[in-house]
Amino acid sequence: MLSPNDKKLGNLDPFYRPSVAKPKTSAEIISEARNALRTVRTQRPFTPQEDQRKLFGPASSRTPENRPPSSFSLHASSFESSDSRPISGTRLSPLELKPKAPASPTTKEDPCLAFPKPPVDPAKIRRVSSARARLFRVASQVAFLPDRTLPSAERKKTIESKERIMTGDSMVKINGIYLTESNAIGHLKSHPLQLTYGGGFREIKEQEAASLPSHLRSGGDQGERRLRAASCPNSSDLSSLETKAVSKANSQEKDIDSEVDDIFWNTRIVPILHELEKESLLEVLRSEDLQTNTEAFLYCMGTIKFISGNPRFLNEMISKGAVEILMNLIKQINENTKKCSTCLPNSGHLLVQMTATLRNLVDSPLARRKLLSISALPQLCVVMGQHTDDKDVCTNIARIFSKLTSYHDCCVALASYSRCYALFLNLINKYQKKQDLVVRIVFILGNLTAKNNQAREQFSKEKGSIPTLLSLFHTFSELDLHSRKQVAEGEEQPKAQTPQAQVEDVLIKLTRVLANLAIHPGIGQALAANPHVVGLLLSTLEYKSIDDCEELVINTTATINNLSYYQVKNSIIQDKKLHIAELLLKLLMSNNMDGILEAVRVLGNLSQDHDICNFIVQKNVHKFLIALLDAKHQDICFSACGVLLNLTVDKDKRVILKEGGGIKKLVGCLRDFGPTDWQLACLVCKTLWNFSENITNASSCFGDEDTNTLLVLLSSFLDEELALDGSSDQELKNYHKLHWETEFKPVAQQLLNRIQSHHTFLEPLPIPSF
Repeated sequence: MLSPNDKKLGNLDPFYRPSVAKPKTSAEIISEARNALRTVRTQRPFTPQEDQRKLFGPASSRTPENRPPSSFSLHASSFESSDSRPISGTRLSPLELKPKAPASPTTKEDPCLAFPKPPVDPAKIRRVSSARARLFRVASQVAFLPDRTLPSAERKKTIESKERIMTGDSMVKINGIYLTESNAIGHLKSHPLQLTYGGGFREIKEQEAASLPSHLRSGGDQGERRLRAASCPNSSDLSSLETKAVSKANSQEKDIDSEVDDIFWNTRIVPILHELEKESLLEVLRSEDLQTNTEAFLYCMGTIKFISGNPRFLNEMISKGAVEILMNLIKQINENTKKCSTCLPNSGHLLVQMTATLRNLVDSPLARRKLLSISALPQLCVVMGQHTDDKDVCTNIARIFSKLTSYHDCCVALASYSRCYALFLNLINKYQKKQDLVVRIVFILGNLTAKNNQAREQFSKEKGSIPTLLSLFHTFSELDLHSRKQVAEGEEQPKAQTPQAQVEDVLIKLTRVLANLAIHPGIGQALAANPHVVGLLLSTLEYKSIDDCEELVINTTATINNLSYYQVKNSIIQDKKLHIAELLLKLLMSNNMDGILEAVRVLGNLSQDHDICNFIVQKNVHKFLIALLDAKHQDICFSACGVLLNLTVDKDKRVILKEGGGIKKLVGCLRDFGPTDWQLACLVCKTLWNFSENITNASSCFGDEDTNTLLVLLSSFLDEELALDGSSDQELKNYHKLHWETEFKPVAQQLLNRIQSHHTFLEPLPIPSF
């Protein structure tokens, strides 16, 4: 005889029996979603740091002929006019006559013949080089040098000058003109040091004379004779005394050169550097006219880009308005292009430097906040749209968006600009085989669709959105298969071919986008019914093992899991469910717990079908699932318990829970995870409820030990609140507490009532006295 309570319980259906007419509660939807629909995470594409400072790196799409040089080599030809040297590439034959020694500037006849000058002393070379290095190093870190050049005639005159200082008779030769000491100093004051923006000196040697101390600028005939004797020794009858004199003169000349270098550096160079320190490079960009001096802007921006590559300077640059200045220039370029329908000269080169600088700056949270405050993201999208033919510009902006969309507020800002989706699709179609660009665009799309249902819908509504993704998927799948075939046959991969790891990275990002899109009900059902989508996913699982590429296999399985959630009649997933189950066996047999988890999740959806349940039992997969309950991993226990719950809907399969200690392990999961996880606790209780549908005695059904444990656990759960330690979100706490009361406790109460009604309670025996 059944008790009245037992008669009421006997009318209840088994949990998880498919029923179309019965509406699902919110908790059931959430519980199923936990087992089915999930977003997929992946890493941002890696960008290696360039080891050289160049305006355009080795990955640039610009050929050397179509881009400005990154560095200059200053020599005589740099200062000559175009008509001063042959324009052909033919070398001139050397002159047959030997050059004559230059005539002496004085009226006296030089008693000694002019011999060729000896090689420059290495120490002197080092001193001059170090002085130039100090100038260029400091100047490159401080400010951009003015864009000033001499007329061609003056440049030629400068090169033709002797660049020599005469210490005798207090005469100085400058630009071919002999001046007295006082006139020379006045000449130098009226002709200050001139620098080109490329870093070249002009008239440096001539101007050194103005800074010579008196004891170096005077010496009369004796000093002149000493220097003349040092440079023109009589090689036929040099005595020991003369040799010593020459050596002493050479030593004095070295000392003079060293002192001249030091005086010149301190009196001429250091003041210029102090002046340069007063202005920041950024002020040049802020104050100068972009349209009239684009070339100067280009190299100024190149310098700023190099500086921004050093993390130590980021905060200072941002605090001085670098973000606002750069975005203002970008806005000017956008407006000019829109107004005139043509780009400014060098605007493409300039944008490459600007966007590369912004790419460095966005690593700072302050820069990201400023970009959001001035609505910079739509402006960057406009740049991409106007310069779609410039791969370098598009790649740099894609790198910026890759970084920004990793943050929620930036991701929302970009997703709200609806034109970005068509722009990204256009770039994918245009540069389908350019891995470095498309991998970042697909990564951005994955970020936009990860947590925004509106973004998923807007993207799917763009014309050709899904076909574009599938075309890209097919292209890189073919590349991956070809690379795999080459490796298997021992062939060497061509250098021009995209490396296999980079091909796999595109596929990883693509499967992530598909998985995120499938969360939207309308899109998910359409994807599940698309044979091209399902075919590409299944072919990936067929030729790829988790040992080959773990992330790609796991992402592909997660995408199939999301698609298998939709139980629609035209679902290709449902048509190929047995083939999918066969492919999942490889994952279940692997040693990768993440892969095992994804495979079990897919089985959780597929096992609602009777054929899949039979497949699981025939292949002894249920024994593996029971063993997973001992994994002490909350998500694995949840997923395994979901499959076991679906198996227990069939009465003839309930006995499998007794194999391998299934009941004891379910009770252990309830004990370990129940107090903090109401969803897992619900699954365990529902599985035990289905198992005990035809119960006659609790002890014979569950066993004495597990029966007593269940009585204690269920009674304590009904008297307690859900423990949510470590959660700071009060709204989330309230949500889980509500469903602990409304969803878990009714199920627990039903199971407790059933156990109590079929359990014989033994009276305690009296303790014997001795």
